[in-house]
Amino acid sequence: MAKFPWAERWPEIYDPRLRAAFARVPRGLFVPEPVRQWADRDAPLPIGEGQTISQPFIVAWMTQALALQPGDRTLEIGTGSGFQTAILCELTARSGETPGLHVYSVERFTTLSQQAMTVLNHLGYSPHLMVGDGAQGWPEAAPYAAIIVTAAAAHLPRPLWEQLAEGGRMVIPLGANAESQSLWLLTKHAGQLHAENLGDVRFVPLVSPILHDPANWVEWM
Repeated sequence: MAKFPWAERWPEIYDPRLRAAFARVPRGLFVPEPVRQWADRDAPLPIGEGQTISQPFIVAWMTQALALQPGDRTLEIGTGSGFQTAILCELTARSGETPGLHVYSVERFTTLSQQAMTVLNHLGYSPHLMVGDGAQGWPEAAPYAAIIVTAAAAHLPRPLWEQLAEGGRMVIPLGANAESQSLWLLTKHAGQLHAENLGDVRFVPLVSPILHDPANWVEWM
């Protein structure tokens, strides 16, 4: 297995492709210069706009749950720094392809999206990035084999569930406040939702006006 700064403390991360992806993506390039000296720490760091780059273990844990394969069309809600986007690009690229062709990522802050694109392109990744309302997803590119949401919603957004392909997987933190969030792996089989609780987490909230309307929620708990 490939090595990276946190490898020995991650027995839960057993996917060799995921470990190799982490070894190839330089986290330090995705964080602001003032905090770059701490980029090798297994901890979140500020990236501006009141947002953070997630703890590397959380990125790995969420991504491993998606069981991504080359060619899987993947939607990321919350581009943030672009670090997780790069990991998704690595895992979904087919041999000989430019990494990122199957990755779609939505960010609500223009500044973060632009900064992420600059770093991603510099490293040779070409994902599709858009500034917009993450709870709306990216319907024009749907359906998705995998959806990963990096902000916590009080309710499961209906547009995201509808954009998930049959047999697809979604990883999303759900909870009305930071003290009651859980990470869920949701799968779609014959149109039905199957859920697995992956444990307690703490994420920034998913901000969207559509989530004020119960018609835009999927009630399943």
